Amino acid sequence: MTVILPQQTSGQIGMRGTAPDADPPVLYLLHGLSDDDTIWLRRTSIERYVSAMGLAVIMPQVHRSFYTDEARGLRYWTFLTEELPELIGRFFRVSSQRTETFVAGLSMGGYGAFKWALREPDRFAAAASLSGALNIARQENSEGWPQDPAFADRLYGNRSPAGSNDDLLWLARHTGLSAATCPQLYLCCGTDDELFADNVQFRDVAVEHGLPLTVDFGPGEHEWGYWDAKIQDVLSWLPVGGKHRQER
Repeated sequence: MTVILPQQTSGQIGMRGTAPDADPPVLYLLHGLSDDDTIWLRRTSIERYVSAMGLAVIMPQVHRSFYTDEARGLRYWTFLTEELPELIGRFFRVSSQRTETFVAGLSMGGYGAFKWALREPDRFAAAASLSGALNIARQENSEGWPQDPAFADRLYGNRSPAGSNDDLLWLARHTGLSAATCPQLYLCCGTDDELFADNVQFRDVAVEHGLPLTVDFGPGEHEWGYWDAKIQDVLSWLPVGGKHRQER
């Protein structure tokens, strides 16, 4: 994992560092299918964006696992949801309060962020998906999608993720979450993105079932210029310090 910890600074050119007296809020920031734990630092200015927020950022490495306990591989879901938070609590001084814990990600990481928030809603105050791969059942059967038979077999074995705890649309429909119990959700995707239709479908299901959702659709493709801009919007939207802005 790669970790950004807040610190008080006075001599860094162009940056103002802030560190709260109490344990700082924490954002788990997830990578996409072709990336690793260093990608957010290399392709965006995330360190500069959070420097004045007093926000810790945890960026774990899960390879091409779709944040899943692989049928014929490693237990990345267990690592993400059990081992990682325990290690973070032991290694670093960060808040363990739900009101100060957030998750976000892009593409495969957007899927992972919403999956974690919907399956463990008591852990997070807010979750954000940037250009998320949100319809895993459709992608499983799509021509040209990276999930070739060997890839799918490693992740899921003989089962389909459709209608399971790996299916975000199923989770949105069947977990019984409401506006009062679900973390605040932020959904953004470019209208020229190949995953835009899946994001529209997730929006429709979430709204139908009363989940608290902020939607940001507009021009953009599946690329880092879009994500560098939108992560700034996500950071402004996060309820750091008790604030929040919700739009439909």
